[in-house]
Amino acid sequence: MDTLTRIRAFIDVVEAEGFSAAARKTGRSKALLSKYVRELEDDLGALLLNRTTRQFSMTEAGHTYYRTASDILKEIDNLADLVRENNQQLKGRLRVSVPRTFVDADVGQSLIDFARENPDLSLEIAADDRFVDLIEEGFDVAVRVTKLEDSGMIARKISDFRVHLCATQEFLDRYPALAHPSDLAHVPFIIDTNTRSQGTIRFVDADSTTFNVAISGTLEVNSPHATLRAALAGLGIAIVPDFIGRKAIESGQLLTLFNDYLPTDRGIYAVYPHRRYLPAKVRIFVDYLHNWFRKHG
Repeated sequence: MDTLTRIRAFIDVVEAEGFSAAARKTGRSKALLSKYVRELEDDLGALLLNRTTRQFSMTEAGHTYYRTASDILKEIDNLADLVRENNQQLKGRLRVSVPRTFVDADVGQSLIDFARENPDLSLEIAADDRFVDLIEEGFDVAVRVTKLEDSGMIARKISDFRVHLCATQEFLDRYPALAHPSDLAHVPFIIDTNTRSQGTIRFVDADSTTFNVAISGTLEVNSPHATLRAALAGLGIAIVPDFIGRKAIESGQLLTLFNDYLPTDRGIYAVYPHRRYLPAKVRIFVDYLHNWFRKHG
């Protein structure tokens, strides 16, 4: 227990970037934290922190020790959460990385519903359309809308996902000869610059052959919601996620094209670092999203 106490003190000081800040954060005295860290260094026979009156920094040994010790303490805490899970409500803090597109759409309600049903859990939602490094940036879990690629992470599919090519009837009346996806190369598109392949669309033929069609347009915007509005205004064909374009498509405001040619290898995934003991808060969050999507379709 003494060793764990010393390790926690060291990590608290590192993450607070100083003894005084760590003392304020943890409620322990600066002298006690300094004592614990010094005892840890004596036990290891290595200097972990450089201490001066004006500067705080880790030694090379400190960096190495911090990375491994942090992982070990997370595993210990996760194991404790697992044991306590059936005896108490979720508590603590859960950091979630989510695409801004997801948060702004109707499906973003799933996060609000989860927060409402788990009031003792501090939920931090970071909306960002880039792929964050979960470990480097300290996230517990990420929601990703994508074709899943091998990333060294654990992923669970929480819902199917597809995109639609859609436009108004009035716009399509100007291009009556659209018989095959290859014909789209000469039709104006509204380009969502958030997508990875902004200038091409991937299609799959009846014999499972994959082919790409180059697209272009005079309007580019980094928002699928704005892309949808531009399509409704008759400015071109938009590529929009199902959960954003569904209402406009079901109401007949927009028509879809070449659905049979669009790949179905995408999904909405919960992604989290590989850990021996998965934190209960992460598992319950992922289970909740999976059930929410099953209920809300």
